[in-house]
Amino acid sequence: MSGSEFVPLSLTPLLIGVLSAVACALPGNFLVLRRQALIGDAISHVVLPGIVVAFLLTGVIAAWPMMLGAAGAAVVAVVLIEAIRRLGRIEPGAAMGVVFTTMFAAGVLLLEQTDTSTVHLDVEHALYGNLESLIWLDATGWASLVDPVALAGLPVELPRILVTLAGVSGFIWLFWRPLKLSTFDEGFARTLGIRTGHLGLALVIVAAVAAVAAFDAVGSIIVIAMFICPPAAARMMINTLEGQVGWSVVFAILSAVLGYVLAGYGPLWLGARDAVSAAGMIATVSGVILALAARFGPCRSRSGAPVQA
Repeated sequence: MSGSEFVPLSLTPLLIGVLSAVACALPGNFLVLRRQALIGDAISHVVLPGIVVAFLLTGVIAAWPMMLGAAGAAVVAVVLIEAIRRLGRIEPGAAMGVVFTTMFAAGVLLLEQTDTSTVHLDVEHALYGNLESLIWLDATGWASLVDPVALAGLPVELPRILVTLAGVSGFIWLFWRPLKLSTFDEGFARTLGIRTGHLGLALVIVAAVAAVAAFDAVGSIIVIAMFICPPAAARMMINTLEGQVGWSVVFAILSAVLGYVLAGYGPLWLGARDAVSAAGMIATVSGVILALAARFGPCRSRSGAPVQA
C-alpha cells in the first residue's frame, strides 16, 4: 500500500486503535492488581442512563453530549461502587454487579417512560465507535502530516483520545508512588498519610474517563479487552510493577497493530474477499497474546505471587 492510500485510509484508524489500547492498558495494570479488572465491563453497562439523560437535555443525538452524559454516568457508577464496597464491606465484584445492573435497568426504564422510546437511541449506535470509518479524508500522502490545512481535517477522535492518554499518563506519573504503595499494602500507605480511599476512587474515575473516550473512538470490545489482557499478560512476564507496566504497553501496541493488519489482510491471505472487524480482531489478538504468556511466560508458574513493588 502506497503512502497516498495508507495515510488517508489506515494511518488514523491505526493510531486511534493504538492510543486507545494504551490508554486502557495503563490504568488496567492497577485495576488487575487490585482485583477490579471488570470495571471496564461495568462501565459499558452504566453509560446507558447517561446517554438517555444527555438526549433528554439536548434533544439531539451527537457525539459530545453523548460522551458527556456517558462520562457523568460512569463517574456516578464508580462513586457508588466504591461507596457500596467500603460501607457494605463486600468484594468489588459484588459491588460492581449491584451498581451496573441497577443503572442499566434505570436506563432501560428511562427509555420506556420518556419520548426516547420511539427514537433510535441505544449504546451501540449512539456511542460505540467504528474504527474502520475513522479515515482522514483530507490527506493525500505523507506530506499531509505537515500540512496545516490537511491536519485541520483529522478525525476528532484522534486528538480526543490523545488528550485522554496524556491525562491518564500524567495521573499515573504524578501519583506513581502512592498508587504503588496503596496497591500492595493499603494499611502501610494509610500510616504514611496517603488517603487510599480517595486515591482508589480517583484511579477508577480515570479508568472510566479512558473507557468512555475509547468507547467513542473504537467501541467497547477493545476497551474491555485492553483493560485486562495486556496487563494480565504482562503480569506473567515479570514480577516488578515498572516492568509490568512496560510490558503491558508493548502488548497493547502489538495487539492494536497486528489486529488491525490481520483484520484487513488476514481474510485475503486465506482466500476470502471481505475484511473482518478491526475491533474484534484486536481483541482476539490480545487474547492470543495472553494465552501465549500464560503458556510460555517466565512468571506464569508464579502468577499468584505478589508483584515486587
